[in-house]
Amino acid sequence: MTSTAPVPQGLSSERDAGPFDPPSQTTRLRETRPVSPLTFPDGHQGWVVTGYDAVRQLLADTRFSSRQDLGVLHVPYETPGMPAFTEPSPQVPGLFIAMDPPDHTRLRRMLTGAFTVKRTKQLEERITEVVERQLDELARLTPPVDLVQEFALPVPSLVICELLGVPYEDRETFQVNSAKFLEKDILLEDKLAAYTAMTTFLGELVTGKRADPGEDLLSDLARHDELTVEELTGIAFLLLFAGHETTANMLSLGTFALLEHPEQAAALRADPDLLPGAVEELMRYLSVVDVLFRYAAEDVELGGETIGKGSTVVFSLLAANRDPGRFDDPDTLDVRRGARGHLSFGHGIHQCLGQQLARIEMRAGFGGLLRRFPSLRLAIPADEVRLRTDMNIYGVHELPVTWTGTAA
Repeated sequence: MTSTAPVPQGLSSERDAGPFDPPSQTTRLRETRPVSPLTFPDGHQGWVVTGYDAVRQLLADTRFSSRQDLGVLHVPYETPGMPAFTEPSPQVPGLFIAMDPPDHTRLRRMLTGAFTVKRTKQLEERITEVVERQLDELARLTPPVDLVQEFALPVPSLVICELLGVPYEDRETFQVNSAKFLEKDILLEDKLAAYTAMTTFLGELVTGKRADPGEDLLSDLARHDELTVEELTGIAFLLLFAGHETTANMLSLGTFALLEHPEQAAALRADPDLLPGAVEELMRYLSVVDVLFRYAAEDVELGGETIGKGSTVVFSLLAANRDPGRFDDPDTLDVRRGARGHLSFGHGIHQCLGQQLARIEMRAGFGGLLRRFPSLRLAIPADEVRLRTDMNIYGVHELPVTWTGTAA
């Protein structure tokens, strides 16, 4: 498939179509050329993929490599603080999200048992306790309050700390530094400093667990003699980082979306059995992890185009999840939809390991908020909510909310 449409020069991250919708540039690309050439700000001639079928095919095809040491990292956005990369990034031990088989297979297999449906189901009661305790704390506060700081961030942080065996009192170390690490427009040395602070903290933690293991996931991993401390640290970084940032942003942005669609919130209050499907729909509709990338390890045909070996290919999960070729009326939030087949947890070998855990946290979180705070509403105009367009995981920086009474 070829097109006479002009080749885009970089990608926009501005949410010019609204806080929940893809940038209009991305939507236009999906409509005109779902697999499109892209000129990156550093001059690289790569590709951007926005159609559902093409993104799903890309995620399932291991010829599109996740390894960052295969080629130079080309960033699709203008990032004034970030220098142009001139050589590949070294492979980070344990960071299996940036690996291909067989390295990826070896590390991921060690973790699969910890995140089975059965194992996470056993955690459900504990997660519900964490959510209810945090809702109690929230109810004791005098509104308006920032829902991010008082609910959306503490819940997944408490859960992942407990699961991994990370002391919750050390949350300042990883919350501040993981937020810094996610900033787009940041000096490289500042990003590296945040990463180093987190890995130093986690390196000391896993070393301690290897010497004196407890009843937690990192202790279980530390018992594997074939894993080096560096690999354990990389795995711990990935699980801690992914385990709280994504769910925290889904809880806050999802609440914002429900408050802006009161008829959808009312439907959930009236029928809590809709919650599992509503979580899938919110995941589809919001797709907080949006733009990701792969390298073409060889020439690959995709969507009628030939992607040349060595090309950087960026793709938008949000654009794919809003593809009218896959979902009817995709720009409408409909908690009765179910949204089976959305790509927000990825697809293929890198599909999110903690997706069952995230689903349980979101069901408990959204369900609890709607039940306990029937009059919950924004405390500021919607257009004053600060959006995380400056971050690599989307959401809101703060969500000031108020209410006039709580329920039991």
